[in-house]
Amino acid sequence: MGDRAYATTGAAQNPLPVPPGRTANGATTNGTTPKPVPAVPPRAVPPYQYRPKPYPPPRSRYTSRRNWCCTCCLWFTLILIGLVFLAAIAAGVLYVLYHPRKPTFNVTSLRLIDLNVSSSSDLLTARLNFTVTARNPNQKISFSYGDVSISAFSDSVDLADGSIPAFVLDPNNVTIIPVSLSSSGRSVDPSEASDLMKKKSYPLEIELDTKAGVKIGRLRSFKIAIRVSCTGISVKESKVVSMAPSPSPRVPPPPPPSIDAKCKPKIKILSWTF
Repeated sequence: MGDRAYATTGAAQNPLPVPPGRTANGATTNGTTPKPVPAVPPRAVPPYQYRPKPYPPPRSRYTSRRNWCCTCCLWFTLILIGLVFLAAIAAGVLYVLYHPRKPTFNVTSLRLIDLNVSSSSDLLTARLNFTVTARNPNQKISFSYGDVSISAFSDSVDLADGSIPAFVLDPNNVTIIPVSLSSSGRSVDPSEASDLMKKKSYPLEIELDTKAGVKIGRLRSFKIAIRVSCTGISVKESKVVSMAPSPSPRVPPPPPPSIDAKCKPKIKILSWTF
């Protein structure tokens, strides 16, 4: 029988390359066997250690109080803005429904009955009468006023004082208020006394201080302090001492001169007016 040819495997067909200086079995060409490469010992894994998380530093009392104050200020500001917004809406509704107008005050007559300054002791005695006319042009709004304290000045010198009782200014109404002011034995500065004695005509300023409230239907507002200032008044002293012999009746004094001094009401807070 003849020899059969067998196919060789892939390893035999493609032998692995042999590095220079070595044979196929790993030996060197000089017949010595290379030393084995020392094995690297495995790295020891350290045991697990528990490490607690660091706690945040405690907050100081100052920081807590500051945060609390900031929160309170924020809420207070928001509430204040809300109240102002609601008040503006309410004022707008009232203005559309009622068209409110402020009342007017006028000094329509005034008489300086007596003004005497003692040259020796600088004591002032004065007496004057005048009439205040108050008008309410509103149709559905009334104004209520408390007790009114009144003072009359001439070049910053307080001449006389007085008061009138509380009154109500009804809608679409005119109220005429007679006023009488007087002072007796009031001490004044010598220079002011000398100036008053030289004058023949006295510029006057009248101030009325009271508290006023508004009434719209059944709704009443709280009263606020106001000051009504009447300026631009000039008056001369006019003494009326004319009397008829007895038993004839006393001759009435002539009517006071008619004037029209307009007054400006202002809101009063402590010693400031707006």
